[in-house]
Amino acid sequence: MFFETLKKKGLTRGHFLGFIHVLIGRRISRADGTLVSRGMAWRDVAGWLKKLRWDPEAVRELGQDPDALPPRDRQRFWFTAIAQAGIDSPAAVRAGDLFADVLRDHGFEVGSPPATAKVVEAEKGST
Repeated sequence: MFFETLKKKGLTRGHFLGFIHVLIGRRISRADGTLVSRGMAWRDVAGWLKKLRWDPEAVRELGQDPDALPPRDRQRFWFTAIAQAGIDSPAAVRAGDLFADVLRDHGFEVGSPPATAKVVEAEKGST
């Protein structure tokens, strides 16, 4: 239901990197505390994107060409896109924070980024 809500409302448009970062690395709950996700494996995210027939053009937001990804196997298509997205980069952490704000506006709470992402961000800021 969570994915369907995001897709139906178009909440990921302009936030695809943040969307992927949040799904994989952060805890998501409803405002009432009901757990939605503790974070997902890349393969699981790819499976959901395939199952919901997510628009392959969304990878353009990741700086990728959908025609350069595996065309026949959508699970592999999404997994490859995620693998190439740099979801642990400082840019992904910032994008995740922005997407978390979008989710909060729609009744969801999003946890902090993983500790490794915080370390990367801190190191980036100290140089």
